[in-house]
Amino acid sequence: MKPDPSCMMKYLQQGLRTFMLVATKLWSFLCYLLRKQVRTIIQHQTVRYDIMPLSPISRHRLNGVKRKVLVLDLDETLIHSHHDGVMNRTVRPGTPPDFILKVRSLVMNRTVRPGTPPDFILKITIDRHPVRFFVYKRPHVDFFLDVVCQWYELVIFTASMEIYGAAVADKLDNTKGILKRRYYRQHCTLEYGSYTKDLSSVHNDLSSVIILDNSPGAYRSYPDNAIPIKSWFADPSDTCLLSLLPMLDALRFTADVRSVLSRNLHLHRL
Repeated sequence: MKPDPSCMMKYLQQGLRTFMLVATKLWSFLCYLLRKQVRTIIQHQTVRYDIMPLSPISRHRLNGVKRKVLVLDLDETLIHSHHDGVMNRTVRPGTPPDFILKVRSLVMNRTVRPGTPPDFILKITIDRHPVRFFVYKRPHVDFFLDVVCQWYELVIFTASMEIYGAAVADKLDNTKGILKRRYYRQHCTLEYGSYTKDLSSVHNDLSSVIILDNSPGAYRSYPDNAIPIKSWFADPSDTCLLSLLPMLDALRFTADVRSVLSRNLHLHRL
C-alpha cells in the first residue's frame, strides 16, 4: 500500500512547526541567559576608585568638621523596578479595586526594557495578595555604597511605601549594616502632586546633610543640600554613581556642604 502523499506532507508540516517552536523557545532562552550574563559582568566588573591614605593636613581637616549624612533615594536613583500589576495589564476577576490602587501606588513604576533579567525579585503580600517586584540595580551601586559608607552616615529616604522600601533596602544592605536609618512615604509630605522629604527630620544640622535624589520635588525645600542625579531605568552603561564619587569625597571635608552645593543650582533644572 502506497503512502498517501497528502498525509506525508501534513506530518512533515506538523514536524516542521514543532521544530520551529522548540527552536524559537531555545533561542529565546539562550538570549535570556546571554543578556543576564552580560548584565552581571557590567554590574560587577572591576571598578577602581583609589582611596588614598589621608595626609596629615587632610586628617587634621577631617577631624575638625562634623561627619556628614548622605540621604539616598531608591527608585530611579539606586534601583529601578516594576511589578506584576504593571506588566500584566489584565487584572484577575474579583480583585478588590483598593488592592489594585495600593499596588500601583506602592512604588513609582515606569516601564523597563522587555526581556531584561532583574537583579532580584521581591515577593510581597499586600492585603493577602502576593505581588512580585522585579528589581534592577543601577550599575556600580554595590561599589558605590561600599565606598561612601566609609565617608558618610547613610540614610535611605524613599517616597515608596515601607513594605516595599524596607525589602529593597535590605537587599542593598546585604547584611552589612550600612543602611540602618530609613524613611518611607509616611515620612514624606505630599505637595503639588509630588512627595517632598523633610531633611530636618533626618538631622538637625543641615550644614552636614546631603541628599542624592532624581526628583527635584523631593528636595524642593532644601535645594542647597541636594545633588541632582539623572533618572535611571535600564541603561547598563550608566556611570552616574561613579562620577559622583570625587565630589562626595571632597564634600566630607567641608564645614558646610551648602557652601558648595548652592553653586550648582542650575543643575536642578536639567
